[in-house]
Amino acid sequence: MISLIIPTLQEEKLLPSFLGQFDRELLERHNVEVVISDGGSTDDTVRIAREWGAVVIQHAEPRRQTIAEGRNVGASAAKGDVLVFLNADVRVSDMALFFRRVRQALNTDGISGATAEVQVFPEEERFSDRVFHLWHNAYVRFLNAIGEGMGRGECQALTREMFERVGGYNPAMVAGEDYDLFRRVRKHGRIVMLPEVVIYESPRRFRKYGYTHIVWGWTRNALAVIFRNSSSSEEWEAVR
Repeated sequence: MISLIIPTLQEEKLLPSFLGQFDRELLERHNVEVVISDGGSTDDTVRIAREWGAVVIQHAEPRRQTIAEGRNVGASAAKGDVLVFLNADVRVSDMALFFRRVRQALNTDGISGATAEVQVFPEEERFSDRVFHLWHNAYVRFLNAIGEGMGRGECQALTREMFERVGGYNPAMVAGEDYDLFRRVRKHGRIVMLPEVVIYESPRRFRKYGYTHIVWGWTRNALAVIFRNSSSSEEWEAVR
């Protein structure tokens, strides 16, 4: 079984369209479950997820849950032997192809994890989005080619066995937890980009902060992961 694990927090605006891309017959044919790991939303996120029929886990403690914790909790509740972590503000170019490519990749000897090319929603894409994502997708391919291990949290796929072998996401990391996970996973095999699969993401964070600010934040967190095994960010703002 493939378990799609989606951490959420105040995602009532985009969650309906995210869940709407999953056809019931398609999920049954590919033996897929959808797990929503909610970090304590006070809007309609949990109601929407339950009415849709997803497996829902809620964080009930008063402290803020990191997205790494949310993903780990979702993985604990999931039934699948394959774990795919997606964000709630993404769409997959071709879902049937996506499921096939995930299984093909993770059934291949020497491959320990998979990710996919990321682009902005076509209807919201600007020239700057196209240029940035062209560069960043090439950068991800380069890091994986030299053995660094990289894949954005928008899409990370690996077997449960591999996830448990490396100890899952570092729950203390506020940011950079996706990079940290795949750096450890890379020690056990190659990380590949799923061929012909595109993950479309909302540009909401890029619109609010701009690419310079975001790249600087990613760089600081990546350096903190490499040299301090931690993140430089003390809190990750939910942009909704």
